[in-house]
Amino acid sequence: MKGEGRGGVPPSAPEEEVWDQPLGRAAEAFLAHCRVERGLAENSVVAYHRDLSDLLRFAAHRGVHAPAAIEPGLLLDWTAELQARGLKASSVARRHSAARQLCRFFVEEGLLEDDPTAGHRSPRRHRPLPGTLSEAQVERLLAAPDPDTALGLRDRAMLELLYATGLRVSELVRLERRRLRDGWVEVRGKGGKERIVPYGDAAAAWIHRHLEGLDAAAERGPGRWVFPTSRGRPMSRQNFWERLRRYAALVGVRARVTPHVLRHAFATHLVEHGADLRAVQAMLGHRDLHPRRAGAPARDARPAPPPGPALAAARLRRRRRR
Repeated sequence: MKGEGRGGVPPSAPEEEVWDQPLGRAAEAFLAHCRVERGLAENSVVAYHRDLSDLLRFAAHRGVHAPAAIEPGLLLDWTAELQARGLKASSVARRHSAARQLCRFFVEEGLLEDDPTAGHRSPRRHRPLPGTLSEAQVERLLAAPDPDTALGLRDRAMLELLYATGLRVSELVRLERRRLRDGWVEVRGKGGKERIVPYGDAAAAWIHRHLEGLDAAAERGPGRWVFPTSRGRPMSRQNFWERLRRYAALVGVRARVTPHVLRHAFATHLVEHGADLRAVQAMLGHRDLHPRRAGAPARDARPAPPPGPALAAARLRRRRRR
């Protein structure tokens, strides 16, 4: 958008300047609080910084340079400005949430007397459920990498573990060897919370084969990461995403394939094979156990407890080995 939005901020407003104001410095303290005390992942802190930069520029343009000067009208006008720019409802809702968290922090720290977001309803966020893949499509996708090459073997092991555990892509690419056990993995997820997730024999076999090859080629002994790049560093999420898309195209899977879609397929297939829904949600690391948030159909909201996820996973793996 060129020029100013309705009551908006010039796009050229220097970010360094607004963060150097009292309001910006207070916002920096909020980010430090998120990083240190709340234990949020760096990606989450970066997202907060990006969203709050927009608010700080808007506030500076309105002459608001300190936390105590934030009023409800400012936030309402900012929300209207975001909508006028044509931002998606999900983007507006995310930025509104960041502002709400910031204002609550200011109140708790005594920088703001009353929470200006109190009583404000967050913009509605339309979040369609992710698509999923059939078991046949997953099988084709898992077989796409060439295991006769080091990178292909690594990618096959990554795909197998992702489908066997439903890990988030950030958890997968930064998985440390010290957290990998025989048949289960310790995962440090959102907010620094840890959980234990089991995986089946098929994934274990591919991981073992990958690590054997990795160690044989290593000059300085085993490294820190389970799935390092050729430079020994963790793979970026974007890199894994792109490799996944290429493998899907290679085997003719035309459905939209992302790490989250494969994670969704893990949950859906386990539930379809009789796993307890809440156990699957716990494996996924969900705090909100609403069935649709976990990516399972509403009709599966109250499955019979047996068989558990481990048994359902074993059944699924037995089918794959036939």
